[in-house]
Amino acid sequence: QVQLVESGGDLVQAGGSLRLSCAASGRTFSNYAMGWFRQAPGKERTFVAQISRSGGTSNYADSVKGRFAISRDNAKNTVYLQMNSLKPEDTAVYYCAAVVRGGLIYRTDTYDWWGQGTQVTVSS
Repeated sequence: QVQLVESGGDLVQAGGSLRLSCAASGRTFSNYAMGWFRQAPGKERTFVAQISRSGGTSNYADSVKGRFAISRDNAKNTVYLQMNSLKPEDTAVYYCAAVVRGGLIYRTDTYDWWGQGTQVTVSS
């Protein structure tokens, strides 16, 4: 079993920045790839970013490319999402997720464990 706890969500003005963190416990962190998803009110949960086990490879949704950066520190069992140039449409609950085996990284059903989410609100 893996426990994931997100933090760092806040209310920020458009154009601002936030860094989200996701702390993992329960298993060897470097054994699983990590993803970030988000869910706006009344909408489906959608893919934001993913990072490989080693941190050597990352992928992003088109809507956040060039603005968001995912990273991980395997020594601290933590994955991060640096969000810059935030827009009102980035407002959502942000979730981190972990997967042991491969799969389609943008699909929610690929991932084995999920955190409880952290709220990000971007005001215009």
